[in-house]
Amino acid sequence: MTDPAAQTSVEEIPDKLYFRIGEVSRLAGIKPYVLRFWETEFAAIMPRKSGTGHRLYRRKDVEAVLEIKRLLYDKRFTIEGARKFLEGRAKPAPSHAPARKTERQQPALFTEFPPAEALNDIRRELREILDLLQ
Repeated sequence: MTDPAAQTSVEEIPDKLYFRIGEVSRLAGIKPYVLRFWETEFAAIMPRKSGTGHRLYRRKDVEAVLEIKRLLYDKRFTIEGARKFLEGRAKPAPSHAPARKTERQQPALFTEFPPAEALNDIRRELREILDLLQ
């Protein structure tokens, strides 16, 4: 016989903005310490903290918890396997994507300085604007 809380589906999540750790724990049918551990293992679970330090989960966090539980408990994935599965599903590589650059390149804006004459023109224009404002 299975726990009815363990059978929670996405459709059965209450329509609320935020959930506390106890609510998410009951919805998923897991202990709060398991939920806190999963936060450290899965980037998909990122609760906010209230002013008093309580964890506040959004609906997408609750959905992620239910998906992780399904992968770990029903599909028998390892934590590493579930993490890779979720990361792979979240970021599908488009087939028309350009090849990744091996070195990070700075935009020209930050590597090339304008000539001194251009800076003098800018200074002159800024002074004219300042004179108009005074």
